[in-house]
Amino acid sequence: MPADDDGPLQTQATSDTVMRYHLRWKERDLEGVMALYHPQVQYNDFFQDRVMGLDELRDYVRHSMPRDPDEALEHSDRIRFDGNTAFIQYRITLRGGDGLVSFRASEAITVRDGLIWRVNEYASLVREQPVGQSASTPRPAASRLGLSPRQLSFMAEDLQQYFQRQQPYLDPELDLQRVAKECGYSRNQISYLLNQVLGQSFYRYVNQARLKHLLAALDSATPPLRIDDLAFAAGFNSLSAFYSCFRQHTGQSPKAYAKQISLRARAQDSV
Repeated sequence: MPADDDGPLQTQATSDTVMRYHLRWKERDLEGVMALYHPQVQYNDFFQDRVMGLDELRDYVRHSMPRDPDEALEHSDRIRFDGNTAFIQYRITLRGGDGLVSFRASEAITVRDGLIWRVNEYASLVREQPVGQSASTPRPAASRLGLSPRQLSFMAEDLQQYFQRQQPYLDPELDLQRVAKECGYSRNQISYLLNQVLGQSFYRYVNQARLKHLLAALDSATPPLRIDDLAFAAGFNSLSAFYSCFRQHTGQSPKAYAKQISLRARAQDSV
């Protein structure tokens, strides 16, 4: 008799598949990792805002897998299992154009037919910890907040959908308590999701949503561009915070970015 999705047999089957997946990554075995993906796999990379199927995953895994001696993949918590879902947290260090780059990442993995069917990956860029600096205080256990791996995955999806559909970030007075209430979770649960799973503060998460909204508005705006007005309309209540967020995300000042858009618009008009 087949096991119920929430039963112990399903959890064990998920554990077996995900542990093999974990070991293939640890052994830097590209073919072994690819063999564990379902033909209909959906891989959601929320850091790069992209969704990949099986045909795109080989290059993605190859570039994400540590190869050089100074690159590393270090798991920061035990793998948690709940029915057909597993939750993994890790830190990955890869060599970029300017040296080593580290990411803190979490994956919610769904298993179907003994293969990886869906992956939701949440990552954030982090700095290397200076030598001799003590580690931060231990984070609160997810279980202490009543959160299973599957619930964490659902929470992340709920939060993303809430921001996309309701656009609460347009309110400059938006706070964590309101977001938690309107998403149907406690303040501590949303705080844990943001800080320990998504690896960013509440205000950084909100400001990134505001910036994404502003960039979309800029692309459709007619010159001359009043970028400060668009920033306030997107929910920013401080120009200094806006400029900092903008430069961190685009590598340019708002003025330089707006100038590029204006030049591009003129070039299109002249065609």
